[in-house]
Amino acid sequence: MMNWTTLQWVLLLASAVRIQSIGKLCFTVLEEQEAGVKIGSLSRNYSAPYQLHDETHIRVDESTGDLFTKERIDRETLCPTHQDGDCSFPNTALVGLNFDLVPIIIVVDDVNDNAPIFERNEIHIRIPEDASNGTGFPLDDQAQDKDTGNNGLIHYHLIGSDGFFGIRQDRYELELVVQRELDRETQENHFLVLVAVDGGSVPLSATANLIVTVRDVDDNCPEFDADSPITAIVAGLGIKGAAVAQLKATDKDLGKNAQITFSFSRQISDRAKALFHVDGHTGLISLAVDVQVDSSEKHMLKVLANSPLCPPAQTQVTVDIKPLASPEPTIKIRFVAEHKNQVIVLQENEPPTVLALLEIQDTSSDKGTLSLEADSMPFSLKPQKGSYLLSSSKPLDFEMCREYDVTVVISDPHGTRLHGRKVIKVVVEDVNDNAPKFNQTQYEKDIKENNRPGMSLLEMQATDADADLFGTVKYRLTDGGPFSIHEETGVISVAESLDREQQETYVLTVLARDGGDPSQEGFAVVIVRVLDLNDNPPAFSTPHFYFFVSESLPRLSQVGKIPVSDVDDGDNGRIMDVRILNEKVPFAMDLAQGSLRSTGEVDREMQDRYELLVVAVDGGRPALSTTVKITVFVEDVNDNKPQVLLPSSNLSCLTISPATQAGSMITKIYAIDEDSGMNSDITYQIVASEPALQSPFQIDQHSGNISLVQRLSGEDYGMHHLFVVVRDGGKPDPLQTTVWVNLLVNETLEKCQVSAVPEYLPATLPPPKTLPVKDCRGESNAWLVLLCGLGLMIISGGVLLVLAVVFIKHKHTKRKVKKRNTWESGNLCELNPLN
Repeated sequence: MMNWTTLQWVLLLASAVRIQSIGKLCFTVLEEQEAGVKIGSLSRNYSAPYQLHDETHIRVDESTGDLFTKERIDRETLCPTHQDGDCSFPNTALVGLNFDLVPIIIVVDDVNDNAPIFERNEIHIRIPEDASNGTGFPLDDQAQDKDTGNNGLIHYHLIGSDGFFGIRQDRYELELVVQRELDRETQENHFLVLVAVDGGSVPLSATANLIVTVRDVDDNCPEFDADSPITAIVAGLGIKGAAVAQLKATDKDLGKNAQITFSFSRQISDRAKALFHVDGHTGLISLAVDVQVDSSEKHMLKVLANSPLCPPAQTQVTVDIKPLASPEPTIKIRFVAEHKNQVIVLQENEPPTVLALLEIQDTSSDKGTLSLEADSMPFSLKPQKGSYLLSSSKPLDFEMCREYDVTVVISDPHGTRLHGRKVIKVVVEDVNDNAPKFNQTQYEKDIKENNRPGMSLLEMQATDADADLFGTVKYRLTDGGPFSIHEETGVISVAESLDREQQETYVLTVLARDGGDPSQEGFAVVIVRVLDLNDNPPAFSTPHFYFFVSESLPRLSQVGKIPVSDVDDGDNGRIMDVRILNEKVPFAMDLAQGSLRSTGEVDREMQDRYELLVVAVDGGRPALSTTVKITVFVEDVNDNKPQVLLPSSNLSCLTISPATQAGSMITKIYAIDEDSGMNSDITYQIVASEPALQSPFQIDQHSGNISLVQRLSGEDYGMHHLFVVVRDGGKPDPLQTTVWVNLLVNETLEKCQVSAVPEYLPATLPPPKTLPVKDCRGESNAWLVLLCGLGLMIISGGVLLVLAVVFIKHKHTKRKVKKRNTWESGNLCELNPLN
């Protein structure tokens, strides 16, 4: 198969005869855009499909004809030789079903993506110091910018010219313009920064160092230096060429402009002209002839310093020629102690020592004498067989004086004439006899805790009066802990962050050791106090407090202690406030006692526990706080009597059929107690009944169920009133309530009504029974058996008649019960909720 390129060329040749006259399409795109940017569409002029002959830089959507950039296009890379003109590249599109050829031109517009560039980082230019203001000097090292149009148009300005220079720019030339008078002698070099800025909307710039060297011109004249000699002394016996005086003159110019020639003025005397000579180049005045005079002579020499184009500078030198003198006596020194270059070296602390043997060498006939001047202590001079012994009179201290000038005076034997003096230098050599000393023996320094590790704390400084290595001090800590000391500078640093709560005070011993062998040490104590920061919030003894209180708790009673502390110091560790965050609770904090107190009534039946949040705030700035949870459980007090819900009143009534089987539950007493635990444990007890004979009914003391103990007989017909006591289990005094239970034994099961209960109420209710109910039942059955036996003995003759009557009546009653089952169920009412 043919590839796409081959197919394109085939189609191109095949359709060459059908090419119509089609104008070129031109599209514009900005350089440096991301790939995928739309630059136009062929669909406005031609129909699909669409293809491009060359997809190097752009691509086309075959169905929509939209043209997109295929890559980031760099104008300067694409058109390196067309930086001042348009940059474009051609392409050809195949459009429509007939594959018409459409020429395309893509124009790439410039963006300011290139900053100006100087070829060299430093530009040097030389300007004469006499250049007038406004004079321009071309700058050939101009910046280049690859962009075009305004983006490549460069403007220049200077930084650091101090008003001496400016920039003048036209289209093709760039000049440095002098704006202030230049003076090489004041400032020879000017260091400027030349800034090139392009004209882009967001301008880019470049800089180059512009070094302006001011070239010297001959604008200064010679001047004699202030320290040039104005007087000179010549010995009476002078040799030709001997130096008399050295003159100095300077010219601030450079090179040939600074050349100076020296000469004598014509105004000096002929005698002076014969005696002295001046070197024209160096300014050295010397003797022109050998000189020997018997009397003093004084000559005034006027010397000129000449330079081209300048009037000569003039100075005057006074020369005294002294006559020859008779020879003076001299001292010959024979050193005994160590000496170096005629200087005696003596170690300090040495006992009195002989230093030298002195002799007078005198050409005259009269011998002179030697003595020490008064300020030559602590030394002595003693005659010794025509010579003199020079000794130290006491041990010398290097730290008191390191060097002595011992003056020996030569005088005649009578001490009337001074012939001269000789100075002998004595240097004291140091020994390591001083230990380093601190300015004080104890230092104190405060530092805040939580410091930055490595911070400098204190600079220790010890001095040693010894010299050189003996006086060189190095420092160390005996037990630094978290501290360290620089061996040479004595700066104490803290290696780690300190915590006042861990340790509040550190005692450091700093040792200073000198460089002697053996060395000597001095020490000082540094007391470091760690200052507190409020970095610890208040702390409660436990994160959750539990307290139990009675609901009969009196007002302002203490519920429990709330220990809280803060390990910080001062106000930072002072608990300023402890308060309850909950609103409307019957408790408050007693800050003075550190306890929780009740402020109102607590009722377990209303709320059996309180969940409190208590916050403690310290006195720091800023303050820190901690919150703790407190749970207060309200314990029950037997303050509620049992409440009988069933029966609803003392006048409630229930009809009981005589045929009810023994052991059947008749009704139930239902009572509640709002207390809890034993205080709500309810028991039931029948304490009285009406009629007062043995009742056929009993009550379960725990459930309150009332049941029939024995089968009902004729004697049981009628109304039974049971007086029931309902007690709770409170200790030591239970609470109780009473209720009347009204039961009507009746065959007709007619609706039961009670208008009043018996008036009898016992003064004191008996305590609850502890015997089981079945024992009571046993006693009741025995009593009934006894009554039946007695009845049989009394009415033995009528037993058969009675049995017959009872049998007939019983059968009649059963028939009536069958007919009235529905009526019986309705009459059980609220006293028998279980039926």
